[in-house]
Amino acid sequence: MRHHNSTRKFGREKNVRSALMKSLALSLINHGKITTTDAKARELRPYTEKLVTKAKAGDIASRKLVVAQMMNSKEVAKKLFDEIAPKYKDRKGGYIRITKLPKRLSDASKMAVIEFV
Repeated sequence: MRHHNSTRKFGREKNVRSALMKSLALSLINHGKITTTDAKARELRPYTEKLVTKAKAGDIASRKLVVAQMMNSKEVAKKLFDEIAPKYKDRKGGYIRITKLPKRLSDASKMAVIEFV
């Protein structure tokens, strides 16, 4: 039984699953908008919103935490701190929107677009 287990496993082991979330978050921050499956988008939203909330603090400690979460990609962290986080300084949460798309033709999986508000 999976009572109170909130995260999805996606049929992957823990390190592969965390790498998937990190790469999706990197793509979302780089491009501002990505198309993925609905389940992945729902898992990505809280992951990325926590990163944006840390980036809003703007201090050295939060910068180091975000860089560590972003596979040591300093360019992405710089974009997050300098461009994305200042847009949401007056907003308390809800930085990301998920819009549903029609099912994918090949395997009929539910698709969604995830983007910054």
